[in-house]
Amino acid sequence: MLKTAAKQFCLYSGRCLASLSPAQRIIGHEKNLWVEYSALAIRHQAVNLGQGFPDFPPPQFLKDAWSEAVDIPSAHWYTRGQGYPRLVTALSDLYSPEFGRTINPMSEIMTSVGAYESLYAALTAFTDPGDEVILIEPHFDSYSVVVEVCGGKPVYVPLKPEGDPRNANNWVLDKAEFEGAFNSKTKLLMVNTPHNPIGKLFSAEEMEFIARTCEKHNVLIISDEVYERCVFPGHVHHRIATVPGAWDRTITVGSAGKSFSMTGYKLGWAIGPQELISKLQTVHQTAVYSAPTILQEVIARCVEREIQMKGHGDAYHTQLPQIMKDGCSQIMAACQDAGLDVVEPFGGYFILVDTSPLGLEFDTSQVEYDIQCVHWLTEHKKLAGIPLSLFFGKNKHISEKYIRLCFAKSEGTLKTGGDIIRDITK
Repeated sequence: MLKTAAKQFCLYSGRCLASLSPAQRIIGHEKNLWVEYSALAIRHQAVNLGQGFPDFPPPQFLKDAWSEAVDIPSAHWYTRGQGYPRLVTALSDLYSPEFGRTINPMSEIMTSVGAYESLYAALTAFTDPGDEVILIEPHFDSYSVVVEVCGGKPVYVPLKPEGDPRNANNWVLDKAEFEGAFNSKTKLLMVNTPHNPIGKLFSAEEMEFIARTCEKHNVLIISDEVYERCVFPGHVHHRIATVPGAWDRTITVGSAGKSFSMTGYKLGWAIGPQELISKLQTVHQTAVYSAPTILQEVIARCVEREIQMKGHGDAYHTQLPQIMKDGCSQIMAACQDAGLDVVEPFGGYFILVDTSPLGLEFDTSQVEYDIQCVHWLTEHKKLAGIPLSLFFGKNKHISEKYIRLCFAKSEGTLKTGGDIIRDITK
């Protein structure tokens, strides 16, 4: 009956449903590397050090916040589209001292369905067909996809090792090459610190240089700072929006999932001047309207706790950097025991591993070495990682020997993964 009705509809309308093609702008972007490599890990029952999600339990105060939030009637209603008032107020209280200015919670902050949506909204709000967007690579894969879907053109400038490549902060921009990427069509720059996947922290001098170059060419800045609470002890996170004069052209993106180790909650935010944030809100309200109310109530309570306990040993944002560093140290030690060099990170969730000592040989005429290496490790060693070349749009030669592993994992996962790494050459 249904088949007959469908056939009749096709005859009546004069065309077959199969001929209805999607918008050209999405063609070629059907695949998603996180779906592909998560499925690969599951298929081979591998230890998943690929995707960046903590698999340890959330902190107790977060569980307590849920217990309290479910009894609040308004937490189950629609809320203010631009952000739940209690949460944006808490975020203003948290970030105003860190940015060195009073941030208006009602006009200079927008909450979103994950940091992912804030990044999407920012790129969509400001990218017209023909606009050029500078991407510092390696970069998070969604940046280039959204730019291209908007009709923009990604322009790639790589971080290159200068000196010892085993130090993440030695991966730097060539200043002449960076400045040469700007022209009259340049609309936006994406910058990410702490950097995924290298683990680099951009220095104050680097932030100053990037900000001044963008000011010179009147270019907007989207600063992806989702790993801001994962900076290892003894190191400093520098915000480009705090460079004098940069606030007016900068959108800073943050993540509750990364800040409180519960990535599945998918709650993020964007911070910046009203003139910019209002444009993100236009995209946001036509896409999802608002992030889930009860999630925002829970995270508001968590942020308020961190403000009250700032500097205290029991503050989660005091503990988290050491948790991340300890996990990193375990994976680094395993790699060193196996004779594998790593790029030592200073923040974030990830570490780059040089796989060339494994002595693997692949035909790279069609598929990059690191992609084949990850598939081999997942299938034969039951260790899942991510190929670094997938974070490049142009300069893939820089990535050919590296894979990315995640150390934001439980003790059990780290031990099992570490044991596999130590035995990897056997």
